[in-house]
Amino acid sequence: MNNFIFSNHDTVELARKYGTPLYVLSEDIITSNAEIMKNAFEKCNIDYEINYAGKAFLTVAMCKIIENAGLSLDVVSGGELYTAIKAGFPMERVCFHGSNKSIAEIEMAFDYKVGKVVADSEYELGVLDRIAEEKKYTPKVMVRVSPGIEAHTHEYVQTGRIDSKFGVPLKLMGKVLSDVCKFSNLNIIGLHCHIGSQIFDEKPFLIAAETMLKLMKGLEENGFEMKQLNLGGGFGIPYLKDDSVFDIDEYVQKLVEFAKDKCRELGLEFPKLLVEPGRFIVGTAGVTLYEIGTVKEIPHTRKYVSVDGGMADNPRPGLYDALYHAVVANKMTFSDEDEELVTVSGRCCETDTLITDVLLPKCEAGDILAVLNTGAYNYSMSSNYNRLPKPAVVLLKGDKDQVIVERETYEDIVSKDRLPNWYK
Repeated sequence: MNNFIFSNHDTVELARKYGTPLYVLSEDIITSNAEIMKNAFEKCNIDYEINYAGKAFLTVAMCKIIENAGLSLDVVSGGELYTAIKAGFPMERVCFHGSNKSIAEIEMAFDYKVGKVVADSEYELGVLDRIAEEKKYTPKVMVRVSPGIEAHTHEYVQTGRIDSKFGVPLKLMGKVLSDVCKFSNLNIIGLHCHIGSQIFDEKPFLIAAETMLKLMKGLEENGFEMKQLNLGGGFGIPYLKDDSVFDIDEYVQKLVEFAKDKCRELGLEFPKLLVEPGRFIVGTAGVTLYEIGTVKEIPHTRKYVSVDGGMADNPRPGLYDALYHAVVANKMTFSDEDEELVTVSGRCCETDTLITDVLLPKCEAGDILAVLNTGAYNYSMSSNYNRLPKPAVVLLKGDKDQVIVERETYEDIVSKDRLPNWYK
C-alpha cells in the first residue's frame, strides 16, 4: 500500500523516525503561502506590510522562516517577544499586540525598541504614555478599534463586535483621541481592527475598511494624521475536502480598489495597508501524526478509533467545534467498499473527540493517522493535561527533516514541581 506523502516526505517513515504524536511542518509550504500573499500586494503597487501572527505558531526556527520570507511579526506576550529576541528577529519589524499587556511587557517592548505597539484601550494608551515619558522614548503606536462588525464565523473567534474585550469601541474613539496633545509621548501612526477568524467572504473586510477609513478622516480633523491602517487577518483555510478556498489575489485587489475609491471620496491620503495572516501562512503547512490504538465498535451506534494524542495537542475541536480531515497514512490505496464511518477519539480523560465522523479504511492498532492542516493553533495551544508530554515538532525543507522542538519527557513535566519543607 502507498503511504501518505506530505511535502515530498513519507509520513509513515517520519512517524517511525520521530515517534507519535508528532507535529510536522513544511517550510516550503510556509514560504509558498507567504509568497502568494506578497505577490497579491505587489501587483497592486501600494505600500503594505504583512505581519505574521505569532500566536498561530511560533518558535525560534519559525522566526527565522518568517524573517527570511520578508514578513513582519505580531507578538502578543512577553514570551512571544522573547522568542523573537532569541531568534535575532529584527525588532523594527515586530508589532506588539495584546489586550492586557503587563507593565513589565511594555517596558520590555520599549527597551528592545519594537517597531510598533498596538494599544487596546484608553487605559493602555495612558499607561504607554506614562512609561514612554519615564523612559524618554517615543514609540510608534496604533490604536485598536472594535468596529461593531460581526463576521460569519464561530462566536468565540468574532473579535470585531461591539461587545468584545478587544479594542476601543468605535463610538468612543472621538472621545479617546479628542486632543492631539492628550498622549504627547506617543507617536500615534494609525488604526487597527480585526473582525474574526476563518472568514471566507471578503465583504466583512470591505465593510471594516470603509468604517476605519471614515474614522481616520474624522480623527484627521482632530489633528491626528494617521498613515497606516491594519485590517487584521482571519482569512479562512480549507480544513475539509469540500471547504472553500479564500482567494487572496481577489481579496487584495478588491480591497485596494475599494479603499482607493473611499479615500478619494473622503479626501484622505491612501494609507499604508497592513494585514495579519497567521493561519493562512502556516495552517496548511502542518499535519499531525498519531498511532492508532484501541478500535471499539458499539453495534448499530458508533465505531471509535482511538489515537495516542487528543485534546492536549489539539484543543480546537473542544473549544470551537473545529473540523478536520484525516487519512490513514499507511493505507492510501483502498476501494470505497473498504471505507467505514468512524469517530476519532483522543486519549484524554474527557469526551476528547478529534473528529466526530470521518470515512477511513478499516483501522487497526499500529496504523498511522494523519490529521491535515494542523499547522496553526495546535502546538501553540497544546497543554500537559493528564500530564501528557507535548509532542515534538519536525520541520521539513526539500528532502531534509529536522526536529525544531524536542518532544517533552516525563522529567520535563515534573521539573518545575517543588515539595514544601514539611514533606522533606
